[in-house]
This record gives sequence, structure tokens and C-alpha cells, in this order.
Amino acid sequence: MQKIIDGFLNFQQNVFPEHSELFQRLAKAQSPSALFVTCSDSRVVPELLTQQDPGDLFVIRNAGNIVPSYGPEPGGVSASVEYAVAVLKVSDIVICGHSDCGAIGAIATGQCLAHLPAVAHWLRYADSAKVVIDARQHATAQARMDALVRENVIAQLANIRTHPAVALALEQGRLNLHGWVYDIASGSIDALDGNSRHFVPLAANPQTCALETKGKRAPWGP
Repeated sequence: MQKIIDGFLNFQQNVFPEHSELFQRLAKAQSPSALFVTCSDSRVVPELLTQQDPGDLFVIRNAGNIVPSYGPEPGGVSASVEYAVAVLKVSDIVICGHSDCGAIGAIATGQCLAHLPAVAHWLRYADSAKVVIDARQHATAQARMDALVRENVIAQLANIRTHPAVALALEQGRLNLHGWVYDIASGSIDALDGNSRHFVPLAANPQTCALETKGKRAPWGP
């Protein structure tokens, strides 16, 4: 804990004064350009990966970068999605999975979660990804894990489209969706190409988008 406190003291004494003008602006309002949904894993830091300043990203973090489908009992994720899209008017949503994800690993290996009932219930929102992966052949256990990480990103992109605020923004042509997978060991990101339905290196394909609707009407279907 002392390391965390020391970090804050360094921020207060050294970092904050250097960016005081930025923080004065942020004290009055925020205007992030993107909603970034990713895992709670301590190794994944959205602002570090994307080199964004405070105020640039509206971030949702949870186990497995999951977005439950919209329902009669919306929770914290649903409320945050609604606020980001309907109030803050973000123009892009990124759902970012990552390598060596504990949540996805538990699903991939069929780990018993009876002693973690809340976790077990939460991971049911990735069931559609598991069903797809179970229907495929995989050369190795690692290949199965990697495929499930990617398929879960696709599943959560489908889930987020069931949220009314997102559906409306897509229909109005003011929102793009992105699906990313971050590799911790290499620092690389693969992005979902909505046309080919394959993940491609983002560095070589910086314009890749899972669903592009800004300036046009959303295509029909999932």
C-alpha cells in the first residue's frame, strides 16, 4: 500500500502541476471520444496502451470484458454504456480482450466455479462464445484459449448492440464499434475486421473496424 501512496504523492507534487491546465478544464466537464470496455486484469491499462490523457476515454472494466445483453434489470455496465453513448455522445466503442485472461481461461478449461458463484454467473454472458468454440477443432489447448478470447470479443460486440442507446446511435450513423485483442507479451493488438470477420494486426491495418456506421445508416442484422 505504501507504494500506492507514494505514487499519489509523486502525482500530486510533480505530475499534477505539469498538467494543471488540463485538470482545470476537466474539473468542469468531460468529453471522451470513446468508450473502452476491457478486463479488470491488472496487466491491461487502457490509457497506457492507447497513450491517452485523462478525459480521453470513458472506461468500463470487469472480469472478461463482458457486456451483458440489455434486459429488464440493467446493472452498472448497462448504465455506463447508456451514459457514455446517450449523454457523453462517444463516437467509438472498443471492446478489448487480452491474452492469458483468467476469466476466459476458466471457461476454456471448464474450471469448477462452485466456490465462486458470482463469477460463475457473470461468465454465463460468454456462453455464446463458448458454444461457437466448442463446435470447432483446436490443435492445442492454447489455440482453444486464444480462439475463445477472440470469440468472446465478438460475442460482447453482439451483446452491446442490444442496448437501446447503442442501437439508436448506430441507426443515426454516429457510432463505430471496434473489437480488439491485446497480447501482453508482445504489446501488439489484433483488431476485428467486420468485412472478413477475421482479426488482423492493428499496426498494419489502423483503419480496421468491426462495424462502421459514422456518417451512414447502420447495416441491418447483427
